[in-house]
Amino acid sequence: MVVETTLTVDLAIILLSATLLGFVARQTGQPTIIAYIVAGVLIGPVVFGIVEVTELTDTLSDLGLAFLLFLLGIKMRLDDVRHVLSPIVKISIPQMVAVAAVGGGAAYALNFVPIGALSGFTVLESVIIGLAVMYSSTAVVIKMLTDRDEATSLHGKIDVGVLLVQDIVVVILLAVLAAGRPESAGEVARTLAVVLVLVAVVTVAALAASKYALPRVFRRIADNKEIFFLVAISWAFLFVFVSDNVNLFLEPLGLTAYLSIEMGAFLAGLAIAQLPYSKELQNRVNPLTDLFVMIFFASVALDIQARELLFYWREAIVVAVVLMVAKFLIFFVLINWQRFDIETNFLGSLYMIQVSEFGIVVGVAALAGDFIGVEVLGFLTLVALITMAVSVYFIEFGDRLFERFEPWLSQFEPKETFSEGGKAYNGHAVAIGYDDVTRNVLPLLDEYYDDVVVIDRRVDHIEALQAEGFDAIYGDVASSTIRKDAALKKADFVFSSSDQPAVNKTIIDEVGEGTTVFVEARSDAGAEILYEYGADYVVNSFNLAADRLTAYLEAYLDGRPTFDRAIETDTELLRNPDPFPKTHEQMVGELDD
Repeated sequence: MVVETTLTVDLAIILLSATLLGFVARQTGQPTIIAYIVAGVLIGPVVFGIVEVTELTDTLSDLGLAFLLFLLGIKMRLDDVRHVLSPIVKISIPQMVAVAAVGGGAAYALNFVPIGALSGFTVLESVIIGLAVMYSSTAVVIKMLTDRDEATSLHGKIDVGVLLVQDIVVVILLAVLAAGRPESAGEVARTLAVVLVLVAVVTVAALAASKYALPRVFRRIADNKEIFFLVAISWAFLFVFVSDNVNLFLEPLGLTAYLSIEMGAFLAGLAIAQLPYSKELQNRVNPLTDLFVMIFFASVALDIQARELLFYWREAIVVAVVLMVAKFLIFFVLINWQRFDIETNFLGSLYMIQVSEFGIVVGVAALAGDFIGVEVLGFLTLVALITMAVSVYFIEFGDRLFERFEPWLSQFEPKETFSEGGKAYNGHAVAIGYDDVTRNVLPLLDEYYDDVVVIDRRVDHIEALQAEGFDAIYGDVASSTIRKDAALKKADFVFSSSDQPAVNKTIIDEVGEGTTVFVEARSDAGAEILYEYGADYVVNSFNLAADRLTAYLEAYLDGRPTFDRAIETDTELLRNPDPFPKTHEQMVGELDD
């Protein structure tokens, strides 16, 4: 009971301190990741020693990274990234080799620096350091891309793709290190083969499920938000469990291997990403991911003693500076080699200058395998913390840095740049919600616009719209992800069939200056508010119905034949089974004139 209380108190202290410093960071315009890391340093052994790593904090920290990768997987539709796969592979492999060489070389070169305060590392330690620093931080880069709504940008796709290749490599490396000092090259080759086969099998299983099993399940539950969310989270935990307990399946075969839960979580998200419901899920997973990620960053410094962390502090500063400069230059050259535009090149390079949290994990595995000492692990941890902290500021102000250096950087831009090839909306129409009003509006919009995008939350509506050739997006327009995918800012015309004032205000705030916006309101007072807020036209269904009723009465009083023909026409429209009737062509003559 006392142990449980202590665990609860430790968790409460982590959450409270991280939240408090995160709030201060927000108020002062600083990145929250830095606040979380500082919180861990303050409450950990390095400063006050209030909290130590426990099984609970360790588990929650691991889940934080796993959920971050799950969220990343949900964003990765294969159709959206297939066109950049080849450049990503061509960038990733040379980058890791080059950075490993620079990192290991810099560590060993310290032996020859004529400064008494600095000391170098052995050849084996330098090799391990090189292998540990060649990755960029998945947690930092993805968190910043998500916060800045850039995960689906071109530089975001490149960085995410490179991170995934790096994650696969680190899984393989951890499997080798976990086996300790290998007795032969054959043992190393066997371990590598097992891990590669495992990754391939789990990937095939995830993609097969996304094609044959998940569509049936999610189609039945997508309209129930609570069940939809719980099933998605359960799916993630299933892959986390399989990855964490992969040896249970391999023991009968006489094999052992390591597969990270982060990889399993990513593949679970990747399977869901291929479904039309993935965008709706992204905003639901975000808050849960933020909670676990906050614990992850706060926990980074909890299990390091001050002496271990600071034993090589001078060397850590030197190597950190060398690595950040080298990583930027290496990425810049390689991304430029693949003919990406200069802004994509600059931002994609700038975002990847830090050393990954996996560098610390590699250090821990190397320590357990008796490759390095605890002081070298402290060195790797400090290098990772320094580069993470500095890189967050570079990422935060990346746009401003590019604007300042663009005139000079433009000389490096290739004459022919890489094209994404994806569909980009511009000057299109967007309809929000599919109901009887939208049903009659869509054919008319389709005649005037090349692209008509419809946002709706019912699966059967999405399927019907897609069958008719409309671009349909499943989800809630309250989600910024959904609004971005529909390109509201670039739309020429937006029609909202929602009568929720908050929803319509969000839409009006989102659209560009030249966009024409039609929205609905429940009352005249509500319509007046929306007009003041900037709507071009407000539809009041009750008033329209009242006007129609008045027209009916006038027709009835003026002459029965006119009334009968009007009733017959309207009844025919109501009974029309066509999901997209061309109502505007039939609403002519007599009453409608």
